[in-house]
Amino acid sequence: MGIDLVAGGRSKQTKRTAPRSDDVYLKLLVKLYKFLVRRTQSSFNVVILKRLFMSWTNKPPISLKRLITFMKEKEDKIAVIVGTVTVDKRVYEVPAMKVAALRFTETARARILKSGGSV
Repeated sequence: MGIDLVAGGRSKQTKRTAPRSDDVYLKLLVKLYKFLVRRTQSSFNVVILKRLFMSWTNKPPISLKRLITFMKEKEDKIAVIVGTVTVDKRVYEVPAMKVAALRFTETARARILKSGGSV
């Protein structure tokens, strides 16, 4: 006896185990975070590694406005973004904050540094 399957067969959940990009620096980050996942119990490292594997579509840019709202009342924390930080002209005052991201637009980097933050 077999299992009656709808045309198309059995659906198996798959996930990426490596990035498809040829970016050398991205591959170095993946190598680092694979080591950290293996050697530490931190779930943060697992999340970062999973996001490094994601496609360009699933790593959308984050605007300064959203970053500021996420970082409200978390001045002593470091914001980690696996993606691009872009500038938002609707924001007049950028508070000083620490941000780590894969890339920044030039204007976003300048506005964060001008406010006394670090990238």
